[in-house]
Amino acid sequence: MITVKLIKDSNFEVTVKLKSTTQHEVHVSNDFYRSLTDGKISHENLIKASFEFLLERESNNSILSQFDLKVISHYFPEYEKEMMRRLKR
Repeated sequence: MITVKLIKDSNFEVTVKLKSTTQHEVHVSNDFYRSLTDGKISHENLIKASFEFLLERESNNSILSQFDLKVISHYFPEYEKEMMRRLKR
């Protein structure tokens, strides 16, 4: 289970409850958010889809505890195209 909660401005707290529970602080810049969603999907839904993407590739314990959403592309180059496909932009 993935829950996403706004902390302040563009910072969100993400809780992932699987075998173990982890918490993550995620920043999403407005430019990056718009480039992936065109403003048609909420920040929370983008983050949730991004964590689903990550969890298909690694355990929640392996996900950084604090990061900018854009950094996912450094580890997984297919991330941005996959998000646009999943979010049907």
